[in-house]
Amino acid sequence: MNNLILTPQEQQLSLLKDRLTHYKNKVLGYPISSDFDFTELHSFLKFSINNIGDPFEECNYRVQTTNLEREVIGFFATLFNADPNDYWGYITNGGSENNLCGLHTARKLYSDAIVYYSDAAHYSVPKSVDILNMKSCVIATTFNGEMDYADLEKKLAANKDKPAVLNLNFGTTMTEAKDNVAIVKEKLTACGIESYYIHIDGALSGSYGAFIEPRIPFDFSDGVDSMCLSAHKFLGSPMPAGVFITKKSIRDKILRPMEVIDSYDSTVTGSRNGHTPLFLWYNMEKMGVSGLKKRYYNCLEVTEYCVAELAKIGIESWVNPGAITVFFKETSLDIKKRWQLATVAGITHILCMPNITKQHIDAFVEDLIKEKYISVID
Repeated sequence: MNNLILTPQEQQLSLLKDRLTHYKNKVLGYPISSDFDFTELHSFLKFSINNIGDPFEECNYRVQTTNLEREVIGFFATLFNADPNDYWGYITNGGSENNLCGLHTARKLYSDAIVYYSDAAHYSVPKSVDILNMKSCVIATTFNGEMDYADLEKKLAANKDKPAVLNLNFGTTMTEAKDNVAIVKEKLTACGIESYYIHIDGALSGSYGAFIEPRIPFDFSDGVDSMCLSAHKFLGSPMPAGVFITKKSIRDKILRPMEVIDSYDSTVTGSRNGHTPLFLWYNMEKMGVSGLKKRYYNCLEVTEYCVAELAKIGIESWVNPGAITVFFKETSLDIKKRWQLATVAGITHILCMPNITKQHIDAFVEDLIKEKYISVID
């Protein structure tokens, strides 16, 4: 029998695959869905697919998937109750680009605006504010991570002579709290602010926001100007991906033609990953709205199970309305490393993503029990 001798490169790839496989099944603290199979699309990796230019306009470079990109945007535009004759968007590299695009669009409309965002906003928001050199104001939050509307009104009133840009959360990073668009608009009216722009960061929860009951105002029917989601989170993708959607009437005000590609430079990045729309389109075709809804309900079931199992061993936890994120007091460093848990300000969370099963929760709880037993013995 011949012994198979691997080259150094093959050895390194083998070790990498083993490491990724091991850690893939031990992710409870980050919003990643890994229950996908894109084997059918492997043959497309031999193409250099570059979706440069505006996805809703023709471009000289034709090795693109902009037709599929438009379908993905249309799918979510419908889910977000956008006007079928007044929406536009594109597939981004993820949540950070989503928020940068939203704030950049707002700045193009209101150059002297003040950006209001909560202290629970994603770290990309203050970074985008800095990149765009915009004035900003941080709003306090309540225990569950939702915006403190009294603090918002107070700070809006102090700057009511300036246009307001609201970067709202529909699912914060740590507690999946959701800011209520209807209440925010009431505060804008109370302060007499007529010029404003509302951007919704729906990185995780945006994918299933339409199915949350009771409904929380968050989409175009509630008066937002742009919204986004991170497609690699709830939907699943081998690479980070985001979906950004705004109104076509807004996009038309800030278009910039680019002669070299015979199209418009309407996206934050020039060259964009053309494989991403292909993967997302494939997912959407297989799932559809009914499949997406079922996916969410399955996650809710695991979430409820997680809360119940933690309660059995004396650990109090919390879940925001419609959320699949369970948060509780900080665990030990060993547990955090073993299960790749995120911790902020003494709070740890578990995200009951589509690939997380009750068996995962059982294994996690068992580790907590073992650690508690060892601590007592010591």
